[in-house]
Parts: sequence; structure tokens; C-alpha cells
Amino acid sequence: MLTPERHALILHLLKEKNIVKLQELVDATNTSESTIRRDLIQLEEEKKLKRIHGGASRLQGKLQEPSMKEKSSKNLQTKQKIAHYAASLIEEGDSIYIDAGSTTTEMINFFPSKEIVVVTNGLMHLNQLLDKGIPTYVIGGFAKAKTKAVIGRGAIESLEQYRFDKCFIGVNGIHPQYGYTTPDQEEAILKEKAISLSREAYVVSDNSKFSEVSFAKIADLSKAVIITNEIEQELEQTYSSLTNIKVVTL
Repeated sequence: MLTPERHALILHLLKEKNIVKLQELVDATNTSESTIRRDLIQLEEEKKLKRIHGGASRLQGKLQEPSMKEKSSKNLQTKQKIAHYAASLIEEGDSIYIDAGSTTTEMINFFPSKEIVVVTNGLMHLNQLLDKGIPTYVIGGFAKAKTKAVIGRGAIESLEQYRFDKCFIGVNGIHPQYGYTTPDQEEAILKEKAISLSREAYVVSDNSKFSEVSFAKIADLSKAVIITNEIEQELEQTYSSLTNIKVVTL
């Protein structure tokens, strides 16, 4: 099978299944694993797919934005491990900003019983924070139904009144060239503002977000430390040259 034919078949299978394993591609093309690996590298460089451990996945649309319910049900165990590690970084007397998101929601379960203050734009965080007796400030603005996030001009103006020791941000894309991204421009502006107001900034994300690019840029990779689960060694080397990465072992 010629290279263009293999590439066309690989992309066709991805369109049908979203994720395809390496062995499936070897069987479908009747070629070697090393050949398929080279094909995947080339197609990723052409921005036609994303390589993942053991195969490839289809790239997400730039405006694709899962609802909070959808995000909460995906990779739950991985998010809990990342959240546990992220929460362990919080120290006595810290002022914390936690972004609206499914991984940041999991963080609250592991918040230490220390004297801290939390500011958030995440409506889904409130019950947990209040139940744990944590002093909590909610920024004002427009309540976005899909992500349960407070956004908009009012949110920015409200956020500017605070300064943080640490912030924890969720993203939809992590890319060496395009940085941290998210589908909604207004959410991107708010996330960038929180990072700029924090002494230490952390992006909490499972490894599915690597090499993805969404519509609106938040910040360059160097602006925050990434807390994630295990990623391919080649990927880790690429991203480690651009920012600090804390890899949580599952």
C-alpha cells in the first residue's frame, strides 16, 4: 500500500472511531509497526491527528466544549490523582484561586484543614467549599450554563480586586507552539488574568489535552506549571523544555 493510501485509510478510521490503536492500523494497512509510527508522526506534523499512547486520536474542533457533566464523567480516577497532588501544594495562610472545571472540583475533596481563603468563578464548587467551612469569595459576572462558570466584564473587574499565592486553572488544549487554550474567549481572558495575579500558577489537566488547540489562547506554556498524569517520554521532553511539568503516577 502506498503512503498516500495508508494516510487516507488512517484518517478514515479516525473519522469513524475518534481513537485508533496502533495494532488496528498495522492490521488495516498490512504493514509494519515502524511504518505506521512514521505515518503518525508525519500526519501529526501536518496537524491531521494527535498521537497518543498506543495509537492516535482525532483532533478536537477549536470550538468544541464539553459540558461540565460530560467533563466530570471522563477520566475520573486520573483527575482525582492530579487533584490530590495539586491540593497538597496548598500551604497555611494561602489565598487560592480555583478555576471552574472538573479537575479543580475534585481538588476540593483534598483541600487541607488549614487556614486558607478561596476565590472562584466556579459555581459547581460552592457547596463543597461551604460544607468544608472554607472562607470563599465568588467573583461577579455572567453565569455560563454549560460550564457553570462566571465570566464576562464583571468577572474580570471583580477578579482584579484580589491577589493570590496560587491559582489552579483548567484548560482544553496544551500545545508547545500555541500555549494553553480554551474554546471560549471570555473564559480565556479570565484564566489569563488569574494567572497574572498569582505568585504561583498551575494548570491541572490529564494528558488527553496535550497537542490539542482550542479557539482562544490563555497564555504561553511558561506562565504556569503543568500538573498531569504520565505522558509519552518524547512529549515530556518537548514540554519540559518550555515549562515545569509535575507528572503524577497513577
